[in-house]
Amino acid sequence: MFNSVNNPFQNRSVSSSTSSDSNGKRQKEDPKKELKKYLEEEEPDEVRIGGQPILTEDEVLAMTKSYIAKLKDEHSENEKAQKKLDKYLENFDIKKFMKKNPNMTSPDFYMVMFNETESLVK
Repeated sequence: MFNSVNNPFQNRSVSSSTSSDSNGKRQKEDPKKELKKYLEEEEPDEVRIGGQPILTEDEVLAMTKSYIAKLKDEHSENEKAQKKLDKYLENFDIKKFMKKNPNMTSPDFYMVMFNETESLVK
């Protein structure tokens, strides 16, 4: 009924890759022990996607000035927006900004700056 296509092992015995003890029973690790092992391992709860470095105050200040300059260039025909952006940059407090947005990465910075300046250029 079975030919060599259906049964490639034909009359040869197939041995299992699982080790056996002296009684011939398979040794498997207890799933409860394995789960306990994973639960006992200490891992940090915080996960940083992409491994982006956290920005320093100097970096945030430089990026803010650059971001505002870019916005001013894009809206050069709108004098009202120019004044609002100048005022925003003049009143920008780096300490307060960093305290309000701790552990900020570069993508976080651009998201926050977009949200804060969107109303200034409209």
